[in-house]
Amino acid sequence: MSAPDPFLEPGVLVRHPAQPDWGLGQVQSVAAGKVTVNFEEAGKQVIDAAVVRLDFIGDDPRAPGARR
Repeated sequence: MSAPDPFLEPGVLVRHPAQPDWGLGQVQSVAAGKVTVNFEEAGKQVIDAAVVRLDFIGDDPRAPGARR
């Protein structure tokens, strides 16, 4: 099993490459290779990081201390 991408941490924004209709998602948690993401159009989804490589969009600009 491959390790999750280092950018996958709570608060970052991602897209699911095979599900563009899900819209923008915000990572909620990462544990044991499973990434919980809250998507605009699909709600909360648990993604297996060993199977799906999420597209990194960036840090959430609304988060405290986010790089702008």
